[in-house]
Amino acid sequence: MNEKIFDNNISIVIVIYHEEYSLISKTLTHLNSFKKIIIDNSNNKYLKKKIEANFSISKYILNKKNSGFSAGHNQGVKLSTSKYTMLLGPDCIIEEKDILNLTDILLKNKNCSIATPTSYDNNMNLTYSGGPLPENGDKDHILDLSGNVCVESALGACMLFETKKFINDKLLFDENFFLYFSDDDLCRRIKKSKQYIIQSFNSKCIHQHGNIKVKNIFIKKFIREYNFTFDKFYYYFKINNHHNLIKNFKKKIPSYIIKFFFRLVFFKYVGAVDIFAKLFAYYKFRLKFLRRDGRVV
Repeated sequence: MNEKIFDNNISIVIVIYHEEYSLISKTLTHLNSFKKIIIDNSNNKYLKKKIEANFSISKYILNKKNSGFSAGHNQGVKLSTSKYTMLLGPDCIIEEKDILNLTDILLKNKNCSIATPTSYDNNMNLTYSGGPLPENGDKDHILDLSGNVCVESALGACMLFETKKFINDKLLFDENFFLYFSDDDLCRRIKKSKQYIIQSFNSKCIHQHGNIKVKNIFIKKFIREYNFTFDKFYYYFKINNHHNLIKNFKKKIPSYIIKFFFRLVFFKYVGAVDIFAKLFAYYKFRLKFLRRDGRVV
């Protein structure tokens, strides 16, 4: 395997939003041999200047509007001119040899759309990196591998694919997903097209599973709960399995409203924001995707 040929044909796409330089620099340090594309959804000119002063970046895009990680990933993939593209979270560290191992998997398995590593935390304990789709099981079970395995779904924090195939097969992310479930939706479409996803035992990454970087606790809580609720509704809406989810949530609305005012009265503002975000997501989803009778708009 000629590693330099591989190096010159791989672009790494990293979407960031209010990232700390100390975090992303740890990730970039291990990627010196590859082309790197950074999409900054927070329009941080200072961070761009600092990163470009210390690392070789092929393309660095500052977005004035945060349109979400799905849109950011699509933007990066479309800018990639390499044969292979890897999507990498700013909190995900992977070595060069592990990236090349993933490329080797794609070469040897023509029906494999995505190759993904097995992830660990900073203490080298296994963490979740792949498993069933949400409708088929939860993500609490961590696969303890002894070899490569096909998974229904893989985290978007680290996935490698052939760029042209990814675009030509219409596997770009659905930009209606802002922050959550977009990787599940992508993987579900791959499964439906009779392609598959391989999680590699020999490729490892350290995934710190970073949180939302907004420091204001109320804004952070709203962003998390609103987007998770909205994206979950939309995911199940797409697979025509949303009715029970919507009905069950609708039944809980009176109790949610009572709890909301109760928490306000007792100064539990974070809890109140949590409930408000979920309710707002529910009504926003209905307005965007459903008629009153539940049919698609």
